[in-house]
Amino acid sequence: MTTRTQQVTPPSVGPGPVEEDIWETVVRLARRFDAHDDACGLDQAQQWTLQVLKIAEETGEASQAVIGARGTNPRKGESHTWQDVHAEVADVVITGMVALARMRPDDAEQYLRDQLAAKAGKFLPAAPATGRPSPGETA
Repeated sequence: MTTRTQQVTPPSVGPGPVEEDIWETVVRLARRFDAHDDACGLDQAQQWTLQVLKIAEETGEASQAVIGARGTNPRKGESHTWQDVHAEVADVVITGMVALARMRPDDAEQYLRDQLAAKAGKFLPAAPATGRPSPGETA
């Protein structure tokens, strides 16, 4: 069983949490940013370029948080916590998902699943047999 829902509080809804599929939220964000960029007169290539640059910006913020959590900048010391790092890494992931949804509005979720399977297949061994029949199979 997979869990694909999260608790989110959309700004336009009010204080109560709303259950929404993660990809539904990502698609809504993608549409929101597409509409904004369209209103600014940006063509698709410009929009995609800026969205990928946004991923780089978020990655830089995650890096800055790690430096702050480790205290390796003598001028700033320990300026961040590992919780800050976690939040920044989540921002990188969210921004990447939104970028993919903007570039592949028809199949972003499936494309990501396929890419994850391909990448994971290079690093993870095949799942071991459990000895139990798979669904639809008889013992």
